Amino acid sequence: MGLIRRILRENGRDYRTQYTISAILLIIIGVSSGAFALIMRYVIDDIFYRQRGDLITLIGGVILGTFILRGVATYWQSVTMARIGNNLIARYQARIFDHLMKLGIDFFSDRRSGALAAQINENVTGIRDLIGLTLTSIARDAVSLVVLLGVMVWQDPLLSGIVFLIGPPLVIGVGYLGRRLRAVTRQSVEINSRLIGAMQEATQGIAVVKAFTMEEQLGARLRKLIVNAEERSNKIASVTERLGPITETLAGFAIAGVIAYAGYRAIAFQQPPGTVFSFITAFLLAYDPVRRLSRVHVGLERALVNARMIYEILDLEPRQRDVPGAVELKVGKGEVRFDHVTFAYGENAPVLHDVSFVAEAGKSTAIVGASGAGKSTLVALLERFYDIHDGAITIDGHDIAKVTKSSLRKSMAFVSQQPYLFEGTIRDNIRYGRPDATDADTEYAAQKAAADGFIRQQPQGYDTSVGENGVTLSGGQRQRLSIARAIVRNAPILLLDEATSALDNESEAMVQAALTEVMRGKTTIVIAHRLSTVINADKIVVLEQGRVVEQGTHKELLSDPTGIYTRFFRLQTDKGGLEIGVGEELPTPAPVKRRRTKA
Repeated sequence: MGLIRRILRENGRDYRTQYTISAILLIIIGVSSGAFALIMRYVIDDIFYRQRGDLITLIGGVILGTFILRGVATYWQSVTMARIGNNLIARYQARIFDHLMKLGIDFFSDRRSGALAAQINENVTGIRDLIGLTLTSIARDAVSLVVLLGVMVWQDPLLSGIVFLIGPPLVIGVGYLGRRLRAVTRQSVEINSRLIGAMQEATQGIAVVKAFTMEEQLGARLRKLIVNAEERSNKIASVTERLGPITETLAGFAIAGVIAYAGYRAIAFQQPPGTVFSFITAFLLAYDPVRRLSRVHVGLERALVNARMIYEILDLEPRQRDVPGAVELKVGKGEVRFDHVTFAYGENAPVLHDVSFVAEAGKSTAIVGASGAGKSTLVALLERFYDIHDGAITIDGHDIAKVTKSSLRKSMAFVSQQPYLFEGTIRDNIRYGRPDATDADTEYAAQKAAADGFIRQQPQGYDTSVGENGVTLSGGQRQRLSIARAIVRNAPILLLDEATSALDNESEAMVQAALTEVMRGKTTIVIAHRLSTVINADKIVVLEQGRVVEQGTHKELLSDPTGIYTRFFRLQTDKGGLEIGVGEELPTPAPVKRRRTKA
């Protein structure tokens, strides 16, 4: 009941008028059922038993009017509740999305996107069903039942007592089935979420599936999930429908008892049949509300499970909240400073140890190191996807932990090694960098990113749909659109996370030229695997096992033949991964101008 009260508290005020109208209509429906049962006494006694023809038109007109009123009320009540339910689903879908966007990267790292989307889709209807079932059962079925029971008691209290004997066993049965259904429903939602997520995963990675002939392997895995989902659904149906035999059996006993006793009285005491017929009509009409009300508890259990799973997401607290009194970041020069930064993803998994360096304003700073050294983590911390454990990160002297996340991230443009394009047109995807960008701004950014040429060759130019994650475009084209998005953002700080690592030489050359254009005059931090992309950086910071071990320019770092950067350079040169200029050789020891930081 606590969850129902919470949902009504959060939404009831906005739907107060619609709920009132719906409740009135449901009361009309309930009262009309009782009126019809009551009229049947006069139909039997006055028309058929006493044969009063003068009442045929009057009673027929009353019955017709009752059914017309009931039909109109039923229509408008159903439409009103459908509109409320649809609006509730839309409201919670928007609310969940807004909340998901506030949660940190860590939340999404622990969950598969397909399964999460499926879980939300399957559970969000629980909110609608919860309110719909509650209102319908109280206003329509409960009112109908009370009116009809009143008619029954008024007609014959003794027969009513026979009927009331079915109440206790029905309540016990409903409670038992509700408890059984609660656990089964949650299992079903989780299995179906995994199933839909696995299907989405397979379709997104279809090229890999076919390349590695994984169809049979994935098919076997999916079939297992499908069988599990089917078994859970069958279990839910089995548990839910057990209520049918229980209610039908109890109703059968009651009706048989009523007819037997009423028949005995009619034969033994010559009583007119109208009262008994009216009673049986009221009882049969009351049977539907009783059956629906008995199922309400079962339906509520299912809806409660769905609603709880939605609120489990909505009640998650974002870890990277703005601190009280957080101010808007206003970037001036754009100097970025890491000051003795220490960070770990888990308690026993330190990634960065006492990292200190300065990315000077308006200059490029490259971060290099082996895989797992912590390069991408630095960018994630700078964007406050995670909070550091010790030390500080500042921009122009402002601690980023004390500014709003929104203003912090608006001051940066980001190009990742895996460019992501969203559903929509090419122009839409560029404009995501700055929503208020004009068409001229997006086209200028595309020109600077060396993307305008291939865009205009598309069927609808800038208005061409990119397909799912840009599937219709090559890797280099997607990367250049990602760079155009960064250009149109026009942020003072640019973050490049191995932006050319997955490209061929020709695409890399075009993308690198575009990057050179966008880097001009901006504070740029480059995460690089290929050293060829950072030779001209103003500063190179070398990470090893989460520590800064060397800093300097390309030439300064190469002046130490035993240095880590020199070893990386030599390895890539030996493998042909780096072109050396004509006449350039690996240097011999020389007077050291580099800056080296001891671990």
